[in-house]
Amino acid sequence: MKPVRKSFEPKSLFPFQIVYQDTKTPQKELPIHIHDWFELVYVYGGSGTFFVDNSIQEMKKGDLFVLPGNTIHHAIPDKENPITSTAIFFNPVLVQHRNLGDAFSFLELFEKSLRLRNYRYSILEPQQTEVEDFLKDMHDEMLKKEVGFKHSVLLQLQMLLLTLNRSMVNQDEGDERINILPNWFKDVLDHIETHYTHEISLDSLASCGNVSTAHLSRVFKQMTGLNITEYIATKKILLAKDLLIKTDENIASIAEQCGFESIPHFYRTFKKFIGITPASYRKHGNVGQLLN
Repeated sequence: MKPVRKSFEPKSLFPFQIVYQDTKTPQKELPIHIHDWFELVYVYGGSGTFFVDNSIQEMKKGDLFVLPGNTIHHAIPDKENPITSTAIFFNPVLVQHRNLGDAFSFLELFEKSLRLRNYRYSILEPQQTEVEDFLKDMHDEMLKKEVGFKHSVLLQLQMLLLTLNRSMVNQDEGDERINILPNWFKDVLDHIETHYTHEISLDSLASCGNVSTAHLSRVFKQMTGLNITEYIATKKILLAKDLLIKTDENIASIAEQCGFESIPHFYRTFKKFIGITPASYRKHGNVGQLLN
């Protein structure tokens, strides 16, 4: 299998969606997936775990997961006490603004998350009500669709991002963000992260984790929802998307940098995952949806 690519309307005049107070179950939750839009996930209660990038962390009341576009992630709800959460999806161009003479950006928290590879923040109890009010107001506006509702939602989104940036950009990293992966499995993921553009054998990864290949394959699929080959291919494709948008390098050079053995292999894999060729993505792709 390959990760689900959650799609949104690329030419929408109002690139925003909200899934409000949804109680997750293993049957309802998407498997490991990626998408171009940015996402905020706020947790009201319940328990579960969240696989994001190369870590698995606990989910609990007051948690906020900040997910830049093209971040591999997958929520794993507890069967007995499933998570209830609200997810907001938006194209970052929606909140881009003209230069007002300061360095503020509504996307600063996303930039920090990507830079530090830390995607989970804890909202203190006094501020949880404020965040929940913003989410409810956006949900109500999207339901009622009264005159000016899109403007109202945009203002609420901007105020939410402003509030989060003010309170969390300088938030210290605490013990509550410790990766709950077994040390051997984290070593395997770290090895993949460092070497995924080169040839990696199953034997070398099993040796890195000091486990058998069968045990590694079974646990990897259980933890991430993907087999190792598909996970590595996903990492390569996400790097390729980034290079196609942010650089002028030719496609052959990008294919080589991402570790593909040939240009035809790169084209086949890219189209399998993204739905269009690398050249089409560069020409018509989601410019402005990646952090600069």
